[in-house]
Amino acid sequence: MWTKLIAKVWPGAVFNAPVSSETLRLVENRLGQPLPDELESLLRHTDGVRRSDGTELVWSVERIIEDNDFFRHDERFSELYMPLEPLLFFGDADEGEQCAFVRRPERPDVFVWRHANDDRLWVADDLRDYLTRYLVGPGRAE
Repeated sequence: MWTKLIAKVWPGAVFNAPVSSETLRLVENRLGQPLPDELESLLRHTDGVRRSDGTELVWSVERIIEDNDFFRHDERFSELYMPLEPLLFFGDADEGEQCAFVRRPERPDVFVWRHANDDRLWVADDLRDYLTRYLVGPGRAE
């Protein structure tokens, strides 16, 4: 389902091998929170999605763990930004922006975090909306 949808919107998208249920449980344990249902479903089909230009639309589980751990525990971030713990980062948008779900309170919406000014902008109703509408909006497609 996910790979067909993404390939339709992003011809040339690169998909990785699927992630096992066991690995997904390890990710949730490392993050200390459940993955959003749509993200978990997508990762069961592919461990990340890259555009042909290398932009990681959805990170691999390894990067999801690493980047979220870094954003949440690096002291410099706590001095520069509002708390990042409520966010679950999962991919890149344009110009170095990171994409995230809000996990506290839990919601399916996707936000873009702009680290330059700590903006957190709502961009999509859910992961499907993000991958099919926001990312292919005016000036965003490859």
